[in-house]
Amino acid sequence: MDVPLAPFAELLARDDGRIDIAHGCLMIAQDAYPGLDVERYLGELERMAHRLRGRLPQSGGAEERVVALNEFLFEELGFHGNTEAYYDPRNSYLNEVMDRRSGIPITLSVLYMALGRRIGLPLEGVSFPGHFLVRMRLRSGMLVLDPFTGGSPQSEAELRARLQRVIPIGATKGVPLAELPLEQFLEPATNRQILARVLRNLKGIYREADKPQQQLEVLNRMLLVAPEAHGELRDRGIVYQKLECYRAALKDLTDYVERQPDAPDFDDVRVRLMELSAICARLN
Repeated sequence: MDVPLAPFAELLARDDGRIDIAHGCLMIAQDAYPGLDVERYLGELERMAHRLRGRLPQSGGAEERVVALNEFLFEELGFHGNTEAYYDPRNSYLNEVMDRRSGIPITLSVLYMALGRRIGLPLEGVSFPGHFLVRMRLRSGMLVLDPFTGGSPQSEAELRARLQRVIPIGATKGVPLAELPLEQFLEPATNRQILARVLRNLKGIYREADKPQQQLEVLNRMLLVAPEAHGELRDRGIVYQKLECYRAALKDLTDYVERQPDAPDFDDVRVRLMELSAICARLN
């Protein structure tokens, strides 16, 4: 059963700061769970936030609230990073994360920010290379947290070690990794960028599993989140071709080459277009 995309498009039509990322992630989950009651899960988030407010210290600042959030979410409720089945698609669906209390960095961060924002913490997502994180500005500087490991604060040394593991040698144009300013990797992600990262994770999982129908559902949402992402348009055209939706494939790939006439894969796409044009001519 196809899930209507209009409510998702309406959510994305808001100013970025007014997009509820938890709501957006639950809408994404409707593709895999068509009967999903989004409002029930949003209500559960509100109930969790209500319980958490009752545990907040009467006095204290943002750091004390972070401690209370970590104790509530990870110790009392038992949420944790799923290291045993990291690429299980259920880790990317917020309803499953809430039900199973287990997820990957991006979805645990979405839950963490959703709860934190509901108790007044100005938490922001960080698309750190290889591992999504959460940050919060303090008077004394920047606090960087990892919800995948129980909301643990990340030191400069730990962040640089993460970069060392994912940035290829030579990619820094001769600048030693230890001298690169960390700030460039800690820029806040917009809510649309966070939703796009969730979708990219799912796209990769379903591509590896060779599930084109699920890829198509993900790409339909991705092109609502990032309509300027021409590579996603190309990929949807290729998925349409796999699904034998030849006219839809022809349209997407034609639009792609018109928008990206200098694309490095132009010749490969042109060959596909010739094949698709011939097939569509036979269908007429």
